[in-house]
Amino acid sequence: MARPQLGILFGGMSDEHDISVRSAREVAAALDTDRYEPVWIGITRSGTWRLCDGPDGDWDERPGSPAVLVPDRGVRGLLVLEGGRYRTVHLDVVLPVLHGRFGEDGSVQGLLELSGVPYVGCGVASSAACMDKSLTYVVARGAGVATPDFRTVGPDDDVDAEALPYPVFVKPARSGSSFGVSKVSRPEELPAAIRTARRYDAKVLVEAAVVGQEVGCAVLGGDGADLVVGEVDRIALSHGFFRIHQEDRPETGSENSTPIVPADIPDESRDLVRRTATTVYRALGCTGLARVDLFLTQAGTVVLNEVNTLPGLTSYSRYPRMMAAAGLSLTDVIDRLVDLALEAGAR
Repeated sequence: MARPQLGILFGGMSDEHDISVRSAREVAAALDTDRYEPVWIGITRSGTWRLCDGPDGDWDERPGSPAVLVPDRGVRGLLVLEGGRYRTVHLDVVLPVLHGRFGEDGSVQGLLELSGVPYVGCGVASSAACMDKSLTYVVARGAGVATPDFRTVGPDDDVDAEALPYPVFVKPARSGSSFGVSKVSRPEELPAAIRTARRYDAKVLVEAAVVGQEVGCAVLGGDGADLVVGEVDRIALSHGFFRIHQEDRPETGSENSTPIVPADIPDESRDLVRRTATTVYRALGCTGLARVDLFLTQAGTVVLNEVNTLPGLTSYSRYPRMMAAAGLSLTDVIDRLVDLALEAGAR
Protein backbone atom coordinates (compact mmCIF):
# COMPACT_ATOMS: atom_id res chain seq x y z
CA MET A 1 0.00 0.00 0.00
CA ALA A 2 1.37 3.41 -0.99
CA ARG A 3 2.35 5.75 1.79
CA PRO A 4 0.22 8.90 2.10
CA GLN A 5 2.01 11.96 0.73
CA LEU A 6 2.33 14.32 3.68
CA GLY A 7 2.96 17.93 2.75
CA ILE A 8 4.85 19.75 5.51
CA LEU A 9 4.73 23.54 5.40
CA PHE A 10 7.37 25.43 7.37
CA GLY A 11 9.13 28.79 7.55
CA GLY A 12 6.72 31.56 6.62
CA MET A 13 6.65 35.35 6.68
CA SER A 14 5.88 35.94 10.34
CA ASP A 15 8.24 37.03 13.09
CA GLU A 16 8.18 33.39 14.18
CA HIS A 17 9.90 32.13 11.00
CA ASP A 18 12.95 30.82 12.86
CA ILE A 19 10.78 29.06 15.43
CA SER A 20 8.85 27.37 12.63
CA VAL A 21 12.07 26.08 11.08
CA ARG A 22 13.21 24.69 14.44
CA SER A 23 9.81 23.03 14.90
CA ALA A 24 10.06 21.50 11.42
CA ARG A 25 13.47 20.04 12.25
CA GLU A 26 12.00 18.27 15.25
CA VAL A 27 9.14 17.00 13.09
CA ALA A 28 11.67 15.69 10.57
CA ALA A 29 13.50 13.79 13.31
CA ALA A 30 10.27 12.33 14.70
CA LEU A 31 8.43 11.57 11.45
CA ASP A 32 7.82 7.90 10.65
CA THR A 33 8.94 7.77 7.01
CA ASP A 34 7.85 4.14 6.77
CA ARG A 35 4.33 5.45 7.26
CA TYR A 36 4.41 8.70 5.26
CA GLU A 37 6.14 10.06 2.19
CA PRO A 38 7.10 13.59 3.28
CA VAL A 39 6.85 16.46 0.81
CA TRP A 40 8.71 19.44 2.27
CA ILE A 41 7.49 22.92 1.33
CA GLY A 42 9.59 25.73 2.72
CA ILE A 43 8.24 29.28 2.74
CA THR A 44 10.91 31.98 2.73
CA ARG A 45 10.67 35.19 4.75
CA SER A 46 9.59 36.99 1.58
CA GLY A 47 6.78 34.50 0.98
CA THR A 48 8.28 32.33 -1.78
CA TRP A 49 7.14 28.69 -1.67
CA ARG A 50 9.78 26.08 -2.51
CA LEU A 51 9.73 22.33 -2.83
CA CYS A 52 12.86 21.29 -0.95
CA ASP A 53 14.56 18.36 0.75
CA GLY A 54 13.71 19.50 4.26
CA PRO A 55 14.35 22.16 6.90
CA ASP A 56 18.01 21.41 7.58
CA GLY A 57 20.85 23.90 7.19
CA ASP A 58 20.54 26.64 4.60
CA TRP A 59 17.44 25.23 2.92
CA ASP A 60 16.27 28.73 1.97
CA GLU A 61 19.56 29.52 0.20
CA ARG A 62 19.89 26.29 -1.77
CA PRO A 63 18.23 25.97 -5.18
CA GLY A 64 14.68 24.74 -4.87
CA SER A 65 11.72 24.25 -7.14
CA PRO A 66 9.12 27.04 -6.98
CA ALA A 67 5.78 25.61 -5.85
CA VAL A 68 2.26 26.82 -5.27
CA LEU A 69 -0.73 25.17 -3.65
CA VAL A 70 -3.40 24.99 -6.33
CA PRO A 71 -6.89 26.15 -5.29
CA ASP A 72 -8.35 23.67 -7.76
CA ARG A 73 -9.82 20.55 -6.22
CA GLY A 74 -9.08 18.63 -9.39
CA VAL A 75 -5.38 18.88 -8.56
CA ARG A 76 -5.47 18.57 -4.76
CA GLY A 77 -1.86 19.48 -4.37
CA LEU A 78 1.05 21.53 -5.68
CA LEU A 79 2.04 22.99 -9.01
CA VAL A 80 5.84 22.78 -9.19
CA LEU A 81 8.18 24.40 -11.73
CA GLU A 82 11.15 22.21 -12.67
CA GLY A 83 13.38 22.43 -15.73
CA GLY A 84 11.16 25.02 -17.33
CA ARG A 85 8.10 22.77 -17.07
CA TYR A 86 5.28 22.50 -14.60
CA ARG A 87 4.26 19.29 -12.92
CA THR A 88 1.72 18.53 -10.21
CA VAL A 89 2.45 16.90 -6.87
CA HIS A 90 -0.52 15.26 -5.17
CA LEU A 91 -0.88 15.77 -1.42
CA ASP A 92 -3.00 13.45 0.69
CA VAL A 93 -2.75 15.65 3.78
CA VAL A 94 -0.85 18.74 4.93
CA LEU A 95 0.85 19.38 8.25
CA PRO A 96 1.34 23.15 8.66
CA VAL A 97 4.34 23.68 10.94
CA LEU A 98 3.81 27.43 10.87
CA HIS A 99 3.47 29.94 13.69
CA GLY A 100 2.03 33.44 13.77
CA ARG A 101 0.69 35.51 10.87
CA PHE A 102 -0.01 33.79 7.55
CA GLY A 103 0.24 30.40 9.22
CA GLU A 104 -1.69 30.28 12.45
CA ASP A 105 -4.31 32.93 11.71
CA GLY A 106 -6.53 31.11 9.20
CA SER A 107 -4.74 32.33 6.04
CA VAL A 108 -3.11 29.04 5.06
CA GLN A 109 -6.12 27.15 6.37
CA GLY A 110 -8.35 29.04 3.93
CA LEU A 111 -6.07 28.18 1.02
CA LEU A 112 -6.08 24.53 2.05
CA GLU A 113 -9.89 24.56 2.28
CA LEU A 114 -10.07 25.88 -1.29
CA SER A 115 -7.60 23.24 -2.48
CA GLY A 116 -9.58 20.41 -0.90
CA VAL A 117 -6.48 18.97 0.76
CA PRO A 118 -7.08 17.73 4.35
CA TYR A 119 -4.87 19.43 6.89
CA VAL A 120 -3.80 19.14 10.49
CA GLY A 121 -5.11 21.63 13.02
CA CYS A 122 -7.89 24.12 13.56
CA GLY A 123 -10.10 25.41 10.77
CA VAL A 124 -10.29 28.94 9.38
CA ALA A 125 -12.70 30.45 11.90
CA SER A 126 -11.12 28.82 14.93
CA SER A 127 -7.61 29.75 13.84
CA ALA A 128 -8.59 33.37 13.28
CA ALA A 129 -10.45 33.64 16.59
CA CYS A 130 -7.61 32.13 18.60
CA MET A 131 -5.02 34.32 16.88
CA ASP A 132 -6.85 37.48 17.95
CA LYS A 133 -6.62 37.64 21.74
CA SER A 134 -9.58 40.00 22.05
CA LEU A 135 -11.84 37.56 20.15
CA THR A 136 -10.46 34.68 22.20
CA TYR A 137 -11.41 36.48 25.39
CA VAL A 138 -14.93 37.29 24.18
CA VAL A 139 -15.64 33.66 23.25
CA ALA A 140 -14.08 32.33 26.46
CA ARG A 141 -16.17 34.69 28.59
CA GLY A 142 -19.26 33.44 26.81
CA ALA A 143 -18.29 29.92 27.89
CA GLY A 144 -17.93 31.03 31.52
CA VAL A 145 -14.13 31.20 31.58
CA ALA A 146 -12.49 34.12 33.33
CA THR A 147 -10.20 36.41 31.31
CA PRO A 148 -8.18 39.51 32.15
CA ASP A 149 -9.95 42.85 32.00
CA PHE A 150 -8.86 44.41 28.73
CA ARG A 151 -9.45 47.08 26.14
CA THR A 152 -8.50 47.15 22.47
CA VAL A 153 -6.64 50.07 20.97
CA GLY A 154 -6.97 50.69 17.25
CA PRO A 155 -4.37 52.41 15.05
CA ASP A 156 -5.95 55.85 15.53
CA ASP A 157 -7.13 55.47 19.13
CA ASP A 158 -5.82 57.46 22.04
CA VAL A 159 -5.58 56.02 25.54
CA ASP A 160 -6.01 57.95 28.77
CA ALA A 161 -2.94 56.63 30.55
CA GLU A 162 -3.99 58.08 33.87
CA ALA A 163 -7.24 56.09 33.89
CA LEU A 164 -5.64 52.61 33.78
CA PRO A 165 -5.19 50.34 36.82
CA TYR A 166 -1.46 49.60 36.84
CA PRO A 167 0.34 47.37 36.21
CA VAL A 168 -0.96 46.48 32.76
CA PHE A 169 0.37 44.43 29.88
CA VAL A 170 0.42 45.94 26.40
CA LYS A 171 0.57 43.43 23.58
CA PRO A 172 -0.20 43.03 19.87
CA ALA A 173 -3.66 41.51 19.52
CA ARG A 174 -2.53 39.11 16.80
CA SER A 175 1.02 37.99 17.47
CA GLY A 176 2.77 35.22 19.35
CA SER A 177 5.85 34.19 21.31
CA SER A 178 5.73 37.39 23.40
CA PHE A 179 6.84 39.56 20.48
CA GLY A 180 5.95 43.19 21.18
CA VAL A 181 4.73 42.55 24.75
CA SER A 182 5.56 45.07 27.50
CA LYS A 183 4.70 45.28 31.16
CA VAL A 184 3.77 48.85 32.09
CA SER A 185 3.91 50.03 35.68
CA ARG A 186 3.47 53.80 35.27
CA PRO A 187 1.41 56.05 32.97
CA GLU A 188 4.49 57.62 31.37
CA GLU A 189 5.60 54.17 30.10
CA LEU A 190 2.40 53.52 28.17
CA PRO A 191 3.05 55.42 24.89
CA ALA A 192 6.34 53.62 24.26
CA ALA A 193 4.75 50.24 25.02
CA ILE A 194 1.93 50.92 22.53
CA ARG A 195 4.45 51.92 19.87
CA THR A 196 6.36 48.68 20.48
CA ALA A 197 3.19 46.59 20.15
CA ARG A 198 2.17 48.42 16.95
CA ARG A 199 5.38 47.25 15.29
CA TYR A 200 3.72 43.82 15.20
CA ASP A 201 0.01 44.63 14.82
CA ALA A 202 -2.13 47.70 14.30
CA LYS A 203 -4.59 46.31 16.85
CA VAL A 204 -3.25 46.43 20.40
CA LEU A 205 -4.52 45.03 23.70
CA VAL A 206 -4.09 46.76 27.04
CA GLU A 207 -4.98 44.30 29.76
CA ALA A 208 -4.87 44.27 33.53
CA ALA A 209 -2.06 42.20 34.99
CA VAL A 210 -3.21 38.95 36.59
CA VAL A 211 -1.43 37.88 39.76
CA GLY A 212 -0.87 34.16 39.49
CA GLN A 213 1.32 31.32 38.30
CA GLU A 214 1.56 30.69 34.57
CA VAL A 215 0.33 27.21 33.68
CA GLY A 216 -0.44 25.51 30.40
CA CYS A 217 -2.31 22.55 29.01
CA ALA A 218 -1.74 20.67 25.75
CA VAL A 219 -4.89 19.37 24.05
CA LEU A 220 -5.26 17.01 21.08
CA GLY A 221 -8.46 15.86 19.41
CA GLY A 222 -11.14 16.52 16.84
CA ASP A 223 -14.82 17.34 16.62
CA GLY A 224 -16.89 15.13 18.88
CA ALA A 225 -13.93 12.92 19.74
CA ASP A 226 -12.52 12.22 23.15
CA LEU A 227 -9.76 14.71 23.78
CA VAL A 228 -6.24 13.77 24.80
CA VAL A 229 -4.99 16.19 27.43
CA GLY A 230 -1.30 16.34 28.23
CA GLU A 231 0.24 16.90 31.63
CA VAL A 232 -0.16 20.44 32.96
CA ASP A 233 3.02 22.49 33.11
CA ARG A 234 4.01 25.46 35.24
CA ILE A 235 6.42 28.21 34.27
CA ALA A 236 8.68 29.00 37.23
CA LEU A 237 9.90 32.58 36.89
CA SER A 238 12.98 33.99 38.61
CA HIS A 239 12.11 37.57 37.62
CA GLY A 240 10.18 39.59 35.05
CA PHE A 241 7.53 37.92 32.90
CA PHE A 242 7.54 34.93 30.58
CA ARG A 243 9.00 35.84 27.18
CA ILE A 244 9.26 32.63 25.20
CA HIS A 245 11.59 32.42 22.17
CA GLN A 246 13.23 35.78 22.93
CA GLU A 247 16.66 34.33 23.75
CA ASP A 248 19.51 34.05 21.24
CA ARG A 249 19.81 30.30 21.99
CA PRO A 250 16.45 29.24 23.46
CA GLU A 251 17.36 25.56 23.21
CA THR A 252 19.89 26.10 26.01
CA GLY A 253 17.25 27.50 28.36
CA SER A 254 15.66 30.78 29.34
CA GLU A 255 17.30 33.52 31.37
CA ASN A 256 14.29 33.87 33.68
CA SER A 257 12.01 30.82 33.37
CA THR A 258 12.00 27.07 33.90
CA PRO A 259 9.13 24.82 32.76
CA ILE A 260 8.05 22.27 35.35
CA VAL A 261 6.25 19.23 33.91
CA PRO A 262 4.14 17.86 35.52
CA ALA A 263 3.27 21.09 37.29
CA ASP A 264 3.94 21.14 41.02
CA ILE A 265 0.44 22.29 41.90
CA PRO A 266 -2.36 20.68 43.94
CA ASP A 267 -4.36 17.92 42.28
CA GLU A 268 -7.56 19.94 42.42
CA SER A 269 -5.81 22.82 40.64
CA ARG A 270 -4.46 20.45 38.00
CA ASP A 271 -7.97 19.09 37.39
CA LEU A 272 -9.36 22.62 37.13
CA VAL A 273 -6.71 23.63 34.61
CA ARG A 274 -7.43 20.58 32.47
CA ARG A 275 -11.21 21.09 32.61
CA THR A 276 -10.90 24.76 31.77
CA ALA A 277 -8.52 24.06 28.88
CA THR A 278 -10.95 21.59 27.32
CA THR A 279 -13.83 24.06 27.79
CA VAL A 280 -11.84 26.76 25.98
CA TYR A 281 -10.77 24.30 23.26
CA ARG A 282 -14.34 23.30 22.51
CA ALA A 283 -15.80 26.80 22.84
CA LEU A 284 -13.36 28.13 20.23
CA GLY A 285 -14.02 25.20 17.89
CA CYS A 286 -10.47 23.89 18.02
CA THR A 287 -9.58 20.67 16.24
CA GLY A 288 -6.31 18.82 15.95
CA LEU A 289 -4.22 20.53 18.57
CA ALA A 290 -3.87 23.62 20.73
CA ARG A 291 -2.01 24.77 23.80
CA VAL A 292 -4.18 26.65 26.29
CA ASP A 293 -2.25 28.98 28.61
CA LEU A 294 -3.79 30.12 31.89
CA PHE A 295 -2.99 31.85 35.15
CA LEU A 296 -3.53 29.98 38.41
CA THR A 297 -4.33 32.48 41.13
CA GLN A 298 -3.54 32.21 44.83
CA ALA A 299 -7.26 31.73 45.45
CA GLY A 300 -7.20 28.58 43.31
CA THR A 301 -9.10 30.05 40.35
CA VAL A 302 -7.88 30.13 36.75
CA VAL A 303 -7.81 32.99 34.24
CA LEU A 304 -7.24 32.51 30.52
CA ASN A 305 -4.05 33.92 29.05
CA GLU A 306 -4.07 32.79 25.40
CA VAL A 307 -4.61 29.89 23.00
CA ASN A 308 -2.00 28.71 20.49
CA THR A 309 -3.48 26.63 17.67
CA LEU A 310 -0.11 25.69 16.11
CA PRO A 311 2.14 25.64 19.17
CA GLY A 312 5.88 25.27 18.91
CA LEU A 313 7.22 21.75 18.41
CA THR A 314 10.87 22.55 19.05
CA SER A 315 13.10 20.62 21.42
CA TYR A 316 12.35 23.18 24.13
CA SER A 317 8.66 23.82 23.37
CA ARG A 318 5.94 23.30 25.94
CA TYR A 319 3.39 21.31 23.89
CA PRO A 320 5.58 18.27 23.10
CA ARG A 321 6.93 18.26 26.66
CA MET A 322 3.43 18.13 28.11
CA MET A 323 2.40 15.36 25.73
CA ALA A 324 5.60 13.40 26.40
CA ALA A 325 4.90 13.61 30.14
CA ALA A 326 1.49 12.06 29.39
CA GLY A 327 3.12 9.21 27.47
CA LEU A 328 2.87 10.47 23.87
CA SER A 329 6.08 11.05 21.92
CA LEU A 330 6.19 13.61 19.11
CA THR A 331 5.97 10.68 16.67
CA ASP A 332 2.76 9.56 18.39
CA VAL A 333 1.38 13.09 18.32
CA ILE A 334 2.08 13.48 14.59
CA ASP A 335 0.45 10.12 13.82
CA ARG A 336 -2.69 11.02 15.75
CA LEU A 337 -2.90 14.47 14.17
CA VAL A 338 -2.54 13.11 10.64
CA ASP A 339 -5.13 10.39 11.32
CA LEU A 340 -7.57 13.03 12.59
CA ALA A 341 -7.01 15.17 9.49
CA LEU A 342 -7.51 12.23 7.13
CA GLU A 343 -10.66 11.13 8.96
CA ALA A 344 -12.09 14.66 8.78
CA GLY A 345 -11.21 14.91 5.08
CA ALA A 346 -12.98 11.63 4.33
CA ARG A 347 -16.30 12.86 5.73
